[in-house]
Amino acid sequence: MAAPPRGNTGSSTYFITAATFQKQSLFQSRKMASLLLDVLFNYMSQRKFLLHEFVIMPDHFHLLITPTQTLERALQLIKGGFSFRAKKELGFAGEIWEKSYHDRRVRDWQEYCAFRQYIHQNPVKKGLAEVAEGYGCSSAAAPGLMHAAPQRLKPSNSAA
Repeated sequence: MAAPPRGNTGSSTYFITAATFQKQSLFQSRKMASLLLDVLFNYMSQRKFLLHEFVIMPDHFHLLITPTQTLERALQLIKGGFSFRAKKELGFAGEIWEKSYHDRRVRDWQEYCAFRQYIHQNPVKKGLAEVAEGYGCSSAAAPGLMHAAPQRLKPSNSAA
């Protein structure tokens, strides 16, 4: 099955990576990381997208997300919303994001699980935490706050 055109993402779930401008470690700052978390949770609570998993690393973030409109709109809200608030609330004057982002449509439950594992283990592999649950800027540390995995990706009982 071919991926839907970018403007028509329907109910697809995506693994997203977005990097800071020139890989600056902006999110080493607790204020910047907390602001990005606030932006994510604010739009998630408004049902602008379903956020299944995330990790905020010092110079990039990864998401497992299901847009409710288009993928572009969801990323515009996240990146643009963060940029606006960082400039207004924190007085940040520089470039924040690389212009684009990497997206990969999640095709099945096994792929979803592999991306979730990657997201959770990213801070551990980079030496930022001993265990995934110990890294505060990750859904591994706050599993009850996330949207459940899309039902269409879950294996049937006979396949489990």
